[in-house]
Amino acid sequence: MTNHIIAEATLTDLNAITHLLTVLFTQEADFEPQPEKQMHAVSDILRHPDKGHFLLIKHQSKVVGVVSLLYLTSTAMGGKVALLEDMVIDEQHRGKGFGLALLNAAVNFARQQGCLRITLLTDADNAIAQKMYQDEGFTHSAMVPMRLILDI
Repeated sequence: MTNHIIAEATLTDLNAITHLLTVLFTQEADFEPQPEKQMHAVSDILRHPDKGHFLLIKHQSKVVGVVSLLYLTSTAMGGKVALLEDMVIDEQHRGKGFGLALLNAAVNFARQQGCLRITLLTDADNAIAQKMYQDEGFTHSAMVPMRLILDI
């Protein structure tokens, strides 16, 4: 893998991020693509960096991957933590090291932001991603993720 750049996303990257989220939500079991909703949420985060950041990986000037870091304050950790979400590499560029490069950049970026922990969720059947995360020091938690969708 050569000729790649990792950078913070800006509002000019909104369409590229939304496209990659469509790819991601097409393959995830719990979600489905809803581009208008994704565009609204991405725009909100990009306009409010205290909420989080998106990092992009570009190859030959084309956005081929994205990851988001969303920020919370953890009472357990006593400070700022990050939720790593929406990590996806364009299908044509998978298996070439772009995901690992983007993950390492996200970890370093979270450190620079003063984050004390990174938590992430991945599909239970995504063995390739789980191996990559474990190889980079992520461990399974004793916590079980649960959710309640609020209809408002």
